[in-house]
Amino acid sequence: MKYVLLFVDTPEFAAEFDAMGDEERGRAVQKVYEWLDTHSDKLRGGNKLRAPETATTVRLDRGEPIVTDGPFVEGKEVVSGYSEIEVADLDEALRMVKTWPGCPIVEIRPVEEL
Repeated sequence: MKYVLLFVDTPEFAAEFDAMGDEERGRAVQKVYEWLDTHSDKLRGGNKLRAPETATTVRLDRGEPIVTDGPFVEGKEVVSGYSEIEVADLDEALRMVKTWPGCPIVEIRPVEEL
């Protein structure tokens, strides 16, 4: 089964990451690369997203489409990246995500294949 993992940053996580020294930040990033390497047989794609300030949002539920700069989602959490995985079931996806060393929130969404 295919899932998309949405990696979500919080303002607190971003502040802690920014406050790290170069060596500590490097070790944190290395842990993410190791996680990706460990699960490479299940990864089918994905990327880190650019900063939320670079986003453009189109709202389609208010008559004419409204285009705004920025993500402007409800709340302060921001999707910072994603990966598509292929695993046997949700339990396997959960086992993977429980070892994620990066941002503090990961949303798991099943892919609906058309």
